[in-house]
Amino acid sequence: MRSVYRALAGLIAIGVIVQAMAIALAWFTVIKDVDGGLVLDENSDANAGHMIHTIVGSGIIPLLAILLLIISFFAKVAGGVRWALYVFGLVVLQFGLAVASFGAPVIGALHGLNAFALLAVAAMAARRAATQPVTAAAAATA
Repeated sequence: MRSVYRALAGLIAIGVIVQAMAIALAWFTVIKDVDGGLVLDENSDANAGHMIHTIVGSGIIPLLAILLLIISFFAKVAGGVRWALYVFGLVVLQFGLAVASFGAPVIGALHGLNAFALLAVAAMAARRAATQPVTAAAAATA
């Protein structure tokens, strides 16, 4: 279970990196298209970068965070439940900041900043699971 915990936390961290790459792709594509004469308005379709950002951010990362929280109760990682709760809380905050950013775009800066916090906390959770020695008692119960 410790390995599953580590993998889930690592996948969340990788997901945040994918998110940054996807949103950069999305907006550089928009800039290129607008420079090429395309008009961007409420009738415009999302491009591949926007679609990836939406799918990973509103589907995959929240699912991984829920799974991490569930697994944390069985993984026997010292502080693992607490770190999984931090990750889950930051994911919930990230979603809330994204929704709020559509009404107040300045909040988008906090959405970007929170992504760095999520990356760091998820990576720290994965590292804690990887660096803790397996005791004889933990190995016997696993």
